[in-house]
Amino acid sequence: MELKGLNENTILEISKRKQEQEWVLQYRKKAYASFLAQKNPDFGPPIPLDFSKITYYKSEEDKIASNWKSVMKPIRCELQDLGVLESEKHLDGMGVQYESEVIYHHMLQELEEKHVIFTSMEEGIRKHKDIVQKYFGKIVSFEENKYAALNSCVFSGGSFIYIPPHTKLERPLQSYFRINSKGMGQFERTLIIVDDDSELHYIEGCTAPTYSDDSLHAAVVEIYVGKHSKCRYSTIQNWAPNVYNLVTKRALVEEDGLMEWIDGNIGSKVTMKYPSCILKGNRSEGVCITIGVAKENQVQDTGARMIHLGKNTKSKIISKSISSHGGNATYRGKVEIKKSAQNSLSLVKCDTLILDEKSKSDTIPTNLVQNESSTLEHEATVSKIKESHLFYLMSRGLSKEKATELIILGFIEKFRKELPMEYAVELNQLLKKNL
Repeated sequence: MELKGLNENTILEISKRKQEQEWVLQYRKKAYASFLAQKNPDFGPPIPLDFSKITYYKSEEDKIASNWKSVMKPIRCELQDLGVLESEKHLDGMGVQYESEVIYHHMLQELEEKHVIFTSMEEGIRKHKDIVQKYFGKIVSFEENKYAALNSCVFSGGSFIYIPPHTKLERPLQSYFRINSKGMGQFERTLIIVDDDSELHYIEGCTAPTYSDDSLHAAVVEIYVGKHSKCRYSTIQNWAPNVYNLVTKRALVEEDGLMEWIDGNIGSKVTMKYPSCILKGNRSEGVCITIGVAKENQVQDTGARMIHLGKNTKSKIISKSISSHGGNATYRGKVEIKKSAQNSLSLVKCDTLILDEKSKSDTIPTNLVQNESSTLEHEATVSKIKESHLFYLMSRGLSKEKATELIILGFIEKFRKELPMEYAVELNQLLKKNL
C-alpha cells in the first residue's frame, strides 16, 4: 500500500489501516489543522519541500516478524549488507522500521519477565493505552512547529518503551530506520518512559539510498525520565544527501534524574535537530554531546536546548562541528535558567573545525539566566587544521590524508568515547567516507 500527497483522505487511510481508536484519529485531525496553519521555521536553512509530491505511507510487510527468517528475503539481505543483523548480538532488543512500518521486533525473554515493554508505537497504543495516553503528545505539542504537526497527523512506526521502576538494563535497546524509496517521507513516533530508579540506553540508527528527488524524515521523540532514573539516547544519523531531516526530540526529567543525548549528524541534505531537556525536578541533569559533519551541498543546523525549572539543576552541552568542501555546520542552541531554578549550573562548549576556504560554520547561542544564584558558562572556538600539526605528523611518516584524519578523530574524541565500541568504529568509517 502507498499513499502519496497530504490531505484528510491520506490521514483517514493511515488511521484505518492501523485500526486506530477514535482518540488517535481525532489527534491526527487536530494536528493536520495545525500543520496547515503553521509556516516553515523563520530561522535556519530554507526548506523548499513540495508536500504534494511526498509519499506519506508505504508498507512492504503486513506483519511484524520476531525472527529474521520471516522477513522478506530482499529486505533481509539489504539489512544484512548494512550490518543491522550483526549488530543485534550486542543488544537486549532491536526494532527495525522499513519505510512506514516496523517489520521486525525482538527482545530478550528475561526483559519480558521484568515487565519491560519494547514494541512498535502502534502496538503500544493498542495494548498499553493507559500508559500511552498519559504521556503521548504531552512533552512535544503539535502546535510548536510545522514538522512536529506533520509528524502528529501522519505518524507511522517508531518505538514505545516502558522501563518499570527499579529496573536497569545491562545492554542497549536499538531501533533502526530505513528509507528505501524515491520521494519517501518517514514519520516515526517514539515514546520512552523510564520510570523511577531505572536505567535505559537506547540507540537509533538510520540510512537511505541516494535519489535525485528529495525525501523527508520528520520524527518526534518524547522521553520521560523518572525520579533517580537515567536515560541515554544515542544516534548516528547517516541519511543520504537528498533527505531533509527535520526532527523534534525532547525529554522531561524529574527529581535527581539524568538525561543524556549523544547525537551524531553526518548525512542528509539539511538537518535541523536540537535535542532538548526540560529539567523539571530538583537536582535533575541534562547532557547533550553533538557532532555535525557537513560537506558539499549539506547544511547541519544542530545543537541542543536546556530549560532549567528545578532547583540545583545542571546541564552541559558539548558541540563539535566539522565543515568541508563548501558545507555548512552550524550550532544553534538555547539554555534558559528560570527564576525558580535557584543555584543551577550550565556549561556550553562549542568547537568548530573548518577544513577549507569554501566551508562555513556559525555559532548561534541563546543564553538566559533569570536568577542571581545560578551560573551559565559559554565557550566557543573556530579553527582550521594548523600546518604545523600536519608537518609534525607527516614528519613521522604519515601521509597528509592520514595526518588530517588523525587530527579530526582527535577533535571529536569526546563524542566518540561516549559510544559503544562497535558504534565508535562505525563513526570512524563514516567520517573517513564523508570528509
